[in-house]
Order: sequence, then C-alpha cells, then structure tokens
Amino acid sequence: MSSTSGNALVRRPFEGLPVEQELVAMRQLIPAATLRARTTAEHGGLDVQLATVLPMAWPGVRRTDGTVTVGVQAPYPGGDLSRGLGAAIVQAAALEPGNAVTSVTVEDDSPRLQDVLDLDGEFAFEIHDTFDFWLDPSAERTGEIQQAIEQANDAIMTTRAVTGLDHAYWVDAGAKDHVRWVLDADEDRVIDAVTRLHARRQSAICEGSKYVGSFRAEGLAIPVWDIDKGLGVEAVDAAAEEFRARFEEALASTEPLTPAERRARGGIVARQVTLR
Repeated sequence: MSSTSGNALVRRPFEGLPVEQELVAMRQLIPAATLRARTTAEHGGLDVQLATVLPMAWPGVRRTDGTVTVGVQAPYPGGDLSRGLGAAIVQAAALEPGNAVTSVTVEDDSPRLQDVLDLDGEFAFEIHDTFDFWLDPSAERTGEIQQAIEQANDAIMTTRAVTGLDHAYWVDAGAKDHVRWVLDADEDRVIDAVTRLHARRQSAICEGSKYVGSFRAEGLAIPVWDIDKGLGVEAVDAAAEEFRARFEEALASTEPLTPAERRARGGIVARQVTLR
C-alpha cells in the first residue's frame, strides 16, 4: 500500500492503473460513463462500478444486490483522488445493501484504487447517452428517482469515442463541437508534436477542425480541437487514422525544433491550462 499522506497532493493519481486514461476522461470530459471492475480478494472480490457521477453527487452506494458503485466526479477530501476513490469503495462495501456514502473519510492509511482494484482483472468501459445506470435493478423505480434521471439527462452533452483515436472523445458542446484527446505521453513531447504539426499547418484532425490548445488534468496532457458544427463525429472518425499516424510520427521525432517551430511552440504553451 502507498505510504503517501492522504492530504499530500498527487498530480497523477491514476498512474499505474491500466485504465488511467479512461478514468481521467471520466473525471474531466465525459458526462455519463461507467467502468466495471472487481476488487482484490483482500478487499472482498466485489463487483465494482466506477461511474462519472451519482445522484446527489454521492461518492458511493452499496446497491441492493451487494455491488458497489462510486462516483469519479464526486468531491473527495485530501490531495489524492485515487485514495479518495479507494476509501469510497471500502466505505460503500461496509454498508448494508441499499445505502449511500454521503461523505468520504480519508486517512493516511486509506487504500488507493491501485490497492483496491484487481489490476489483472477485466475492465469494461462504456459511454452512456442517459443516466439510467443510476437505477438499482433490484430497487423500486420511484417517481422521485425517475424525475432526477430525467433532469440529469436534459443536461447531458452528447459524447462519442473517436474511432481510430484511442482515448479521444468528440462532444457536442452546443455552440461548438470539440475533440479532446487524453494522452499518456510526456507533456513536453506532446507539445513538441503538436508544434511540429502546427508549423506545417497539419495540426487539424480533419477538414473543418482547428487545434485550439490543451490542458493538463490528473497529470495527463489533453489537446483540444474545435470541430465545425454539422460535421459530427463521423468526419473525425474518417480522418482519425491518418491524423494519428501523422501525430505519432511527430511525437517520435527527436530532431531539434526549427526556428518556425519554436515560434509556434511559444503560442501553444501560452494556451496551456492545468486542472486538478
């Protein structure tokens, strides 16, 4: 188990998990998604579902069938999101079925997700169009629950995974559409790769798209593109393989930046944002 203090800031909390990029996307990008996993034998071998968000922003629930669901976007104390989620799983597992965790207590020895989840087991990630996954199949579907789901559904921004660009997500954000790509490469190398493409006017994913900047969340770099309205995810899907090859070639380059690329890099770095 990690010895890091529960209050210490961990800038890359999901590092070492095979689903790190999915968890970062669930925390920052996707309104409705679930990730199914299991806890280790030490922690009961329970079926666990990590969800983007739960009703009332609960950190966790113990469903009537005994399974545990925790909310990735819920507020957690301390500086280590992984420890907060690990503590939420442990607290939910200790409840009687049909009860919710309304607040999480994090101690220095609270387990992290890396300690609680079976990292060799299967993980099943799914993006949803509704919050129907909130429903407990074994519980009564009351009018209050149905109303809460309908209100939450009205606020969902349609989100799709981009085919051919792993961990990239297209979203209909209303006035604009965006593609945001969660990368686990070194941030400076990512910036250099975008810089090389930008200087050659090749940083657009597809016709009608424009690279607009990037941000860092949970320790990972996330470049962002605006996509013209009406193109949909289909236009991005069609160009994704070609763009990925172009980007990976630029990412692998170790050549010094040219003067034109260095000038482009200055503007790109100025548009960097960090989110915890």
